[in-house]
Amino acid sequence: MREEYGKLDKVEMSIWECCELLNNVVDYSDPDSDDPQTEHLFQTAEAIRKDYPNEDWLHLTGLIHDLGKILLHPIMGELPQWAVVGDIFPVGCAFDESILHHKGNPDSESPSYNTKYGVYQQGCGLENVLMSWGHDDYMYLVAKENGTTLPSSALFIIRYHSFYPLHKAGAYTHLMNEEDVENLKWLNIFNKYDLYSKSKVRVDVEKVKPYYISLIEKYFPAKLRW
Repeated sequence: MREEYGKLDKVEMSIWECCELLNNVVDYSDPDSDDPQTEHLFQTAEAIRKDYPNEDWLHLTGLIHDLGKILLHPIMGELPQWAVVGDIFPVGCAFDESILHHKGNPDSESPSYNTKYGVYQQGCGLENVLMSWGHDDYMYLVAKENGTTLPSSALFIIRYHSFYPLHKAGAYTHLMNEEDVENLKWLNIFNKYDLYSKSKVRVDVEKVKPYYISLIEKYFPAKLRW
């Protein structure tokens, strides 16, 4: 999947165009799947903006963190839900008990993969850990390969916001390095505004659009390869 989608040869569009296109996508793992995807993006971004007014990079991260779900759209090949949404987890080492439906994966029977460290070393850094494929890693690839100037903490949030075994259950910390530890602090802040925290107050998109367009222009090129 990384080889196929890492080519970023499916379509060219702006961040804002992707936000609009995401309204045609439904994430069935989302407890508020009845609401448009962009509703969640703006509610997340605006809630963060209210509490952290000086961290504009975090506002934009709130807006774009789920744009990888565009993989569900026909324009991207319409991948199945299980391959795009839901929790992510490391492969190549033992599955933590907190991972949903981890039993039955044949890797758990492999002596090369079913130990605490598996193919990794202590403190190797999450950058060097292969994660299960999903919208997190895809959006991270899109941002990185298109030359975003967002800080590493933003890319960490985008890449690991569905890594619930880490930031909810506290698993796999033995694989983290010092930079991961620092970035996890921001991810923990971000999570307070993400899942299950959606407000029923509608965001006036046209009112806030100029602000977010300015942030997109600050941190991203006009058109991105997806």
